[in-house]
Amino acid sequence: MSRREEASIERLQQHMTIKTPSTGTLATTGLSRWRRRCLKATFAALLLLIVAMLLDLAFPLPLPDGRDTGAVVVAADGTPLRAFADSEGIWRYPVEVEEVSPLYIDALLGYEDRWFNRHPGFNPVSLLRAGWQWLRHGRVVSGGSTLTMQVARILDPPAGGSRTPWAKTRQILRALQLEARLSKRQILTLYLNHAPFGGTIEGVEAASWAYLGKSSSHLSHAEAALLAVLPQAPSRLRPDREPEVAQISRDKVLERMATLGTWSRAEVDDARIETVVSRSLEPPRHAALLARRLRHAYRHERQIDTTLDIDLQRTLEDRVARYFSDLPERTSAALLVIDNATMEARAYVGSVEFGDAARLGHVDMVRAWRSPGSTLKPFLYGLAIDDGLIHSESLLVDAPQAFGDYRPGNFDAAFNGPVGVATALRLSLNVPAVDVLDRVGPTRFSARLAHAGIELQWPRGASPNLAMILGGTGARLEDLVGTYAALNRDGLAGRVRYRPEDPVAERRLLSPGAAWIVREILENNPRPGTTDSFDASGRARVAWKTGTSFGFRDAWALGSTRSYTVGVWVGRPDGTPLPGQYGAITALPLLFEVINTLPARRGDAAASPTPAEVVQIDICWPLGLPPDSNAPALCQQRREAWALKDMLPPTFAERGARLWNAGIARFEVDARTGERLSAECSRPHVRKPAQVARWPALASPWLTRAQREASRLPPLAADCVADGREGGEALRIEGINDRTTLAVPPGGKRELRLFVRAVGSEARIRWLLDGRLIGESQGSGRFEHDFSRAGTHTLTALADTGAWASIDFRVMP
Repeated sequence: MSRREEASIERLQQHMTIKTPSTGTLATTGLSRWRRRCLKATFAALLLLIVAMLLDLAFPLPLPDGRDTGAVVVAADGTPLRAFADSEGIWRYPVEVEEVSPLYIDALLGYEDRWFNRHPGFNPVSLLRAGWQWLRHGRVVSGGSTLTMQVARILDPPAGGSRTPWAKTRQILRALQLEARLSKRQILTLYLNHAPFGGTIEGVEAASWAYLGKSSSHLSHAEAALLAVLPQAPSRLRPDREPEVAQISRDKVLERMATLGTWSRAEVDDARIETVVSRSLEPPRHAALLARRLRHAYRHERQIDTTLDIDLQRTLEDRVARYFSDLPERTSAALLVIDNATMEARAYVGSVEFGDAARLGHVDMVRAWRSPGSTLKPFLYGLAIDDGLIHSESLLVDAPQAFGDYRPGNFDAAFNGPVGVATALRLSLNVPAVDVLDRVGPTRFSARLAHAGIELQWPRGASPNLAMILGGTGARLEDLVGTYAALNRDGLAGRVRYRPEDPVAERRLLSPGAAWIVREILENNPRPGTTDSFDASGRARVAWKTGTSFGFRDAWALGSTRSYTVGVWVGRPDGTPLPGQYGAITALPLLFEVINTLPARRGDAAASPTPAEVVQIDICWPLGLPPDSNAPALCQQRREAWALKDMLPPTFAERGARLWNAGIARFEVDARTGERLSAECSRPHVRKPAQVARWPALASPWLTRAQREASRLPPLAADCVADGREGGEALRIEGINDRTTLAVPPGGKRELRLFVRAVGSEARIRWLLDGRLIGESQGSGRFEHDFSRAGTHTLTALADTGAWASIDFRVMP
């Protein structure tokens, strides 16, 4: 190696090494110095991270915990029904990013924070520009806050204003916390749900419904721009108060979107044409009582979905309000519509007007306990059909009767005599229903209803009794509606569902055959003002029933079509009477208005096929059995009946009537004379058997002369010993002669008072004038009454034994 090369190497070594002060030896190279710097930087970063973590722990983010956020109850399509504010009076409609219109997201990010998806929480360039403009002009020209910083300000509002240096610094720190803990999507979701929009409205979805009446998922360009700018100055830009100012600010957003190229110039020009319309800012309040009910039941849910049809709900709320506007004060109403296929509620009106204090509008009458009147009768007859006690034309007697100490009467105090089951149900006759319930058993009937979903309420210490079929118990509208649906669900009753996630709960009430027969009876009851149960226009067939409780306290109408079941209640929530208002004139017209409003479905107007277990058969009165070709005289009146296969019950046996007994009376007669023969006769006779069909004794006053003659026993032969079948008691009315004409004496009182008595029985006597009960007497005791109405009348005395007498008279005008 040459000396020159050795010198070069020595110089290079001197350049690459240094002497240490203590030892003078070679130290680390430049590479080692870089490593020390890296270690120092790492240590500083770790220290900064630790400090940041300690600060984060010491000053945690005030993220919403969901425990006091209010709630919104929504219809099936997401339309808000009612909003419940949080403890500060703010209401929101929770929404996810994907549920908001992309146009709004474009406008929000384009106008507020174009670099939202790139910056760490704050934008240094924007802050420097805003600071320079503030120093240059002495006022704020443009903001430097990012969307994350705005969320930070919403979650942790500064005490001394948001434009001070310390407030901005605090927002930046909070923004860094947000970016460290949450994703960009989560931060954007916080803004969408908590941005202020004026008044008590927070969040874009709540604002969209409040200001635009629509969901934020269906915004136009103009609407998206308006909602994007509102949080900048929510009080000053509220479109319900300052629509012109709001429109100017909206147009600035539109121009920005065109400048950025996010929206085309043509789209922006079209959007400018839309005007900002001033509208009343009111939180939604539809199905308010159901919403309150669900809010109480699901207190921790922010959004409660229901099954209601918002268009139908709005329509029926308006209809109910108009329909009852002329009714007496303090009158309220309730209405419930359900879909038979799913048992889901489609409309729920708990009162006439939620905020009406005079009508006690805060009381939810859909779930209130009220007397059901006659609305339980269809299920009683259906159960009796299933039990084999009756068919659709079984003979019942609508006449004054006593069931122990209970003496029911009809709503109009009139009686109809012998009636079929179908007629008794359509006319809602009380005495026949009590007669059937007495044979079914009140306790069993109550238990069957409870099994199907109708829990009846009884006064303290009371138990099921005969009065329940006339309204002597308590029931709820929603239970009745769920049970009436059984008529179009093959006998399956169900619990009404108000939320999509509610379980399906259904129980058998009637067999499919019994449900079909009862529905057929009710569907063939003509609509009010018509002669047919349905008309040629194809309107839905409706199985309907009304009810009125004692004292006109409750008026009911319930109806079921193939697709829907509807229930209407009218009355006063405080239980005071509403004279003159009853189911047929108060509730029934509204029922049919509602049914005519419901969406038509295929099959609603068609008759359903007869189930295999149901037969149509000819029966005869008074026996209630099919005609016997070997004894045609027993069939006095032929009728077509629906019955369950292999179940053809005869007419009920009478209770305690000593005069006649319903059924076949068998005896012997003389073959030559036709006289009745007893077991002991002094002369020889050629005997032959004979029989007659007997009507129930209490039906006698309503029978024709021919019917009475056909059921009469032949006279006993003179040489025969009495057989005790002569007919028992015979009544006679004294005090007025048959076919008498009466007139008020000149100068006399306006009323014509008569004193009459029934002679021939010591039993209780019921007096009927033209078929209407007017009073009672005992035995031959005197009965008095004012006969002031001009015209021809029939006065009938009917004893508990079945004995009766009747006379006709005329009162001069």
